[in-house]
Amino acid sequence: MTTIRHHLDDATLVSYTSGALTNSMALVVACHLSVCGECRKRCGEMEVLGGEMLERLQPVDLSDAALQNLLDALDGEEASEPTPKAPSPPPADVPAPLWPYIDKPLDELAWKSLAPGFAYVDLPCQGTGASKLLRIAPGKSVLPHTHTGNELTMVLRGSFVDEVGRFASGDIADIDDAIEHQPLVDSPETCICLIATDGPLRFTSLLGRIVQPLTGF
Repeated sequence: MTTIRHHLDDATLVSYTSGALTNSMALVVACHLSVCGECRKRCGEMEVLGGEMLERLQPVDLSDAALQNLLDALDGEEASEPTPKAPSPPPADVPAPLWPYIDKPLDELAWKSLAPGFAYVDLPCQGTGASKLLRIAPGKSVLPHTHTGNELTMVLRGSFVDEVGRFASGDIADIDDAIEHQPLVDSPETCICLIATDGPLRFTSLLGRIVQPLTGF
């Protein structure tokens, strides 16, 4: 059984439960929650607290036609949506929320080469921010960088170390603009991570600034 040592920040969980995260960030949170009982418990507690706060709000009068308009809209959505086919179960190293986005084992994806030892797959998340799978060979490191927003990185396979600590399968790095780091793959196998950002990275080396347009971050 995987031991998860790095978890989501409370602020990230609050944003997730309130629906304030971008689609790309919410996907990474959902993937971590699918394998981390501790974060699921904290998330549930926040949802209960949010429900209690909603109950204290004063009701607002609606027009007589409001309910019927809502029912008509729901009927229209049901009629237009095709019946989904039963999905196949994901491999062990693919979190269930990620599976509909790729529908293939990680090794069968169309990885795009970024540099020797680096490859990526763009994920079709709508909205602002970037969402990718990143594959890094053993002994390779990402160029040093800080952030203009937040970055979520969940390890799916292998491990890496940086200024924050060591991150292995299931761990999540919840990083903001106060952190500068340079992740280095320390596992004997290739490291594959699910990454989302809600703002461009800020590379701190000249090489990083030159290649940034190619990274998509």
